[in-house]
Amino acid sequence: MKHYLITDPTFYGITSETIESALDVVYSHTLPDFALFRDKQTTHYRDLAQTFIAVSRSYRISRVLLHGDYILAHELRADGVHLTSTQFDDIAEAKKLRLYVVISIHTHEEAFKAQKLGADAITYSPIYVSPNKGEPKGLEDLKEIVDKIEIPIFALGGITTEEQIKAVEECGVYGFASIRYFIDYPSHTVLDTVSIF
Repeated sequence: MKHYLITDPTFYGITSETIESALDVVYSHTLPDFALFRDKQTTHYRDLAQTFIAVSRSYRISRVLLHGDYILAHELRADGVHLTSTQFDDIAEAKKLRLYVVISIHTHEEAFKAQKLGADAITYSPIYVSPNKGEPKGLEDLKEIVDKIEIPIFALGGITTEEQIKAVEECGVYGFASIRYFIDYPSHTVLDTVSIF
């Protein structure tokens, strides 16, 4: 099953230096198959994304993605883009640039729409309780959507333990995506040695 790391400035910091330091620590513990640079607040996304891509490439991460901006992802030679659930119209444009396209979805209807529009994969969330993400979908609903949809599905939302990973894997998902699992791996102290602020 594929492992998909998603960053958050709370844990990776807000400068190129802190992002590089945090990634070095995280990647030294576990190497995900996919990695996404996600920071909705920064005004320096391009510069930080360049650092993220460079570090991730040095660790040979298979697919390095940027969040939302498919044009920037193409310019910086990322492997792909992770679109938000409001960006269905951008799927085709991103595909024209030969990017690997993941899109966030939260309903079965959105999943079918993403598949029809040519997305390469989707994240379906939240599976478990996750901060500020609403009512969790649960494993039964996850299994139901996996059985319906042909494109790869990443389970997302509240996945922080090996037991949860095994549970979503048993539902037949392509992979899981998480912020907290990777910073807590293999214990809750991975980033304790990094001063990010």
